[in-house]
Amino acid sequence: MQACTALAFNLRRKTEFLVALADYSVKCFDAGTQELVSWMRGHESSVSSISVHGSGKYAITTSTDTAQLWDLDTFQRIRKLNVRQSVGIQKVFFLALSNTILSCFKDNSVFAWEFDTLRCKYQLPTPVEGSVLIYKVFAVTRDGQTLVAGGKSNHLHLWSLELKQLIRIIQMPEKVRAVRHLEFLPDSFDGGSNQVLGVLSQDNIMRFINIETCKLLFDIGSPEEGISTAAISPNGRYIASVMKNGSLNLYSVQALTQEGNKPPPFMFKTVEDGPKYTPEANKLITKVTSGRSKGPWKSKQSKIESRLLKLQENTWLENKENELPGGLNKKRLQALLKGFGEYPAKYRMFVWRSLLQLPENHLAFSSLIDRGIHSAFMNIHKEYPIKSRKLLRVLQRTLSCLAHWSAIFAETPYMPLLAFPFVKVFQNNQLICFEVVATVVVNFCQHWFEYFPNPPVNVLSMMENVLAHHDKELLQHLVKYKVTSQVYAWPLLETLLSEVLTREEWLKVFDNIFSNHPSYFLMIVVAYIICSRAPLLHCNQAADFEYFFHHRNNVDINVVIKEAYRLMEATPLDIHPQHMLDDFTPLTKGQYPVFNKYPMFIVDYRAQEREKIRQDEMEYLRERQLAHESEAKAQEQKAEDEVWYRKQKLLQEAKEQRQKILLEEEEKLAEQRQRLAAVKRELKVKELQLLDASRRRFLNYQQDQLQMELKRLDNEIARKASMREQETAAAVQDVELQWMELESQKQLFEQHVIKDQEAVTKEVKEEVEAHRRKVDLEDQRVQRLIEINREEIQKARTVAEENLAKAEQKHIDTDWKLQAQRRLRRDDQDREKSYREIVKLLHDNRVKEAELLKAMRETEEKQREDAAHSKAQLEEEQKAAAAADGQRKQFLDDKTNSALDLAEKLQREDGSFERLRDLKARSAERGVEFQQVPSSGNICLNDLSTLASSPHMSSDRRRAELARRERELMAEVWQLRQRLISQAQARHSAARFPATTSP
Repeated sequence: MQACTALAFNLRRKTEFLVALADYSVKCFDAGTQELVSWMRGHESSVSSISVHGSGKYAITTSTDTAQLWDLDTFQRIRKLNVRQSVGIQKVFFLALSNTILSCFKDNSVFAWEFDTLRCKYQLPTPVEGSVLIYKVFAVTRDGQTLVAGGKSNHLHLWSLELKQLIRIIQMPEKVRAVRHLEFLPDSFDGGSNQVLGVLSQDNIMRFINIETCKLLFDIGSPEEGISTAAISPNGRYIASVMKNGSLNLYSVQALTQEGNKPPPFMFKTVEDGPKYTPEANKLITKVTSGRSKGPWKSKQSKIESRLLKLQENTWLENKENELPGGLNKKRLQALLKGFGEYPAKYRMFVWRSLLQLPENHLAFSSLIDRGIHSAFMNIHKEYPIKSRKLLRVLQRTLSCLAHWSAIFAETPYMPLLAFPFVKVFQNNQLICFEVVATVVVNFCQHWFEYFPNPPVNVLSMMENVLAHHDKELLQHLVKYKVTSQVYAWPLLETLLSEVLTREEWLKVFDNIFSNHPSYFLMIVVAYIICSRAPLLHCNQAADFEYFFHHRNNVDINVVIKEAYRLMEATPLDIHPQHMLDDFTPLTKGQYPVFNKYPMFIVDYRAQEREKIRQDEMEYLRERQLAHESEAKAQEQKAEDEVWYRKQKLLQEAKEQRQKILLEEEEKLAEQRQRLAAVKRELKVKELQLLDASRRRFLNYQQDQLQMELKRLDNEIARKASMREQETAAAVQDVELQWMELESQKQLFEQHVIKDQEAVTKEVKEEVEAHRRKVDLEDQRVQRLIEINREEIQKARTVAEENLAKAEQKHIDTDWKLQAQRRLRRDDQDREKSYREIVKLLHDNRVKEAELLKAMRETEEKQREDAAHSKAQLEEEQKAAAAADGQRKQFLDDKTNSALDLAEKLQREDGSFERLRDLKARSAERGVEFQQVPSSGNICLNDLSTLASSPHMSSDRRRAELARRERELMAEVWQLRQRLISQAQARHSAARFPATTSP
């Protein structure tokens, strides 16, 4: 139930196809099973196009804000292309026969991307100046070498993707104003470098051109039966098109390329606009001409000739005349007007301003406005009472500016009627309103003021001649009843047809008037009269004729406009108004032109007479005003006197009346005083009675209040007693509940203690088992050490005997070396003795530490019930065991390293290194590691051994260094002992005084 926005075929599975829907989703259907295969979401706007890779495994979906790459095997999104909101996407698609993706954006930028790595390969440069168009549609040849782009213009840009530059600009015929679709026509023999391009334009005609020769080969469609969209078969034999009327047409390309079946070729005029394009752009632009090119469209049966229409010499001048401000073209506007009958209401004012070529002289108009309201239009509101004060004000200012511009307009009685329609249209822009009226007067009211103050007899005669030529019967009927052109033509002219047309009809008529020669205005009036011949022929009284041309009538304005065009074409030249009226001439820029095409002496005389009459009238009005003022003052004085006497009489009467009233009031006051005294006495008696009654009532009320207070106190006592009993019962229940909770907590605590004891017992068993395994391992290492020492001693003896035998056979000079070796051996024995003393000292310290730890364990065993202290005791025991293990391991390693060092030293003296390596290899196989095992915070014994056997240090220095390190070792042992003692004391005190907050 969704509308389709894009379709795509040629997937890897041939029965599947992709559909983009109006809900921004993309679905894949199987045409064979007629089932939904997958549903892909991710777009936030409508998908405008779908491009499928040549392998059919991938697809790109494009919307205005994003493009997404999909894997059609898994229907998962691989990559997403986002752009800034200000730059939209036009189209993203795969290049044929390549792994390149082209992305085209709304700012005319085109990027090429590697499909595998999605790396940007290149960007096409900006087109040359003067040939820029907004790209909307694109097409690429089958070999992926050429890109064609088009948009809202009759130009096509031809890009070479291999050279990455614009190689040609193709100019389509003038009838093409926008390109809606581009598609290359495939050919089996061109190697993929397609030469024929199908261009579907805004007039619903698809033209096929050769991009190399720029020849128009053929076209399909027509203005009456237009093409909505089209597609070409992959082999290039058929063209399918959906028509505007809903039908589907299938064309044969072979039949279209035959000269016999082809309609006459279109002949187009191509107009160059010199200043519009730069020389660089002109080099690229090639115009499309009618005819057929050679090559793939050459027929064997007949030779097809190319026709090129030669342009006239004045074509450039004609085109220059048709160019209007704002980038409009008069011929195109006339074609638009002919097609629709009127301009769009939204752009009508802009089109009128362009057609009339208004100069918009702000300074000149300001000078006219600054002169104020003209005296001739000072009282225009009396003659033309307009409801809208804004319209009246704009009309008054516009007429005043016209009068200041030329004096004739102040004397013209029909000027308000002529200007009012434009004032109503341009009421929000007084400058444009004035210039439109001035342009109309200068161009469309030519020769109107030559017979002033009479109507323009010459203009009316031209219209009468046209009417006599086209409708003699109607003219004879008008002459029969003495109806002159001043009755049937002049009312329509002086009001600009505003009295006989509605607003929409008037705007439509002036769309045509402004788009044609000034004589068309006269033809419109004659056409209106001719189209009204039926009612006019039935009129036989002058009043009826006058009424007809001053009121709206039942006339079809579209028929009138067509009739006016017919009169423009069918009127003979000798009576045609076009040859008697000048061409359209816009107002000059900067200053407005001088308008003096009227009998100046008449206007001046009328102005002088009007001024004289105005002065006489003002003098008469001044004298009459003085007389009125004098008479008014006398009447005012007389009225004031009468008022004064009347006031005096009224005052006297009022005085007498008030004296009478005063006497009556005094009598009434005396009577009231007597009645007041009697009332006061009665009130005093009643007051005493009320006081007595209120006192008794207060006493009764006080007694009632006391009784109520006593009753309230009794109720309060009873309520508090009941509350105390309830609170006591609740407290007893709370105590019982707390006792039950304590019992449950006690049982739960006992259970936890039993579980902890079981866990501790299990851990102790595991620890004892681990300790037993560790002791076994240590015993094995000791046995290995003994074996190693035995082997090394045996080998050392063997080596010594061999060396001694060799030494005896050598020269006597080696005796001093043997003596030195013996001395070194004695030094080694001394060091070994000192090492033994150190080891003994360490052993004594370990014994003392073991005793201390034993005492600590005894202390901790007494507090097994406390789980927290038991855990601390376990940690301390683990630390102590780890320290003892490290020391034992260190001792064993020291002994092993000492034996190995001694053997290495002996072998180094004799040059026997191979045996040492064999020994190390065998030791490694047995699991002995020749590494130092340092203990944290203590001096390693291996360091002492190394220091003692260092050959680069003297014996005194070695002894001093050994003594210093022994002192450091003893100090560290003492610190460790003190720390252990302090921790044991802390644990003992914590066991004696456990924390009250401990669970």
